[in-house]
Amino acid sequence: MVKLRLQRFGTKKKPFYRVVAADARKPRDGKYLEIIGLYDPTKEPTFVNIDSEKAIKWLQLGAQPTETVKSLFSKQGIITKFVSEKNSK
Repeated sequence: MVKLRLQRFGTKKKPFYRVVAADARKPRDGKYLEIIGLYDPTKEPTFVNIDSEKAIKWLQLGAQPTETVKSLFSKQGIITKFVSEKNSK
């Protein structure tokens, strides 16, 4: 199963994350299939840069987002775009 999840980078107490498509059996910071975007919660305002086309492609292929990634997608409008594309087909 493919999961859309966060991969942690940065130093102690200064994290930033990549949003990646990864095999669910791999460790959190292990091998990934594709980088979808970036998320930096330490910036003011919070920095989120997600490629919506890649995210929708993985959702269409059946990838399951984690709770945090799902919330980032909904804030970026990716979930509503995915649902509208799914309903239009």
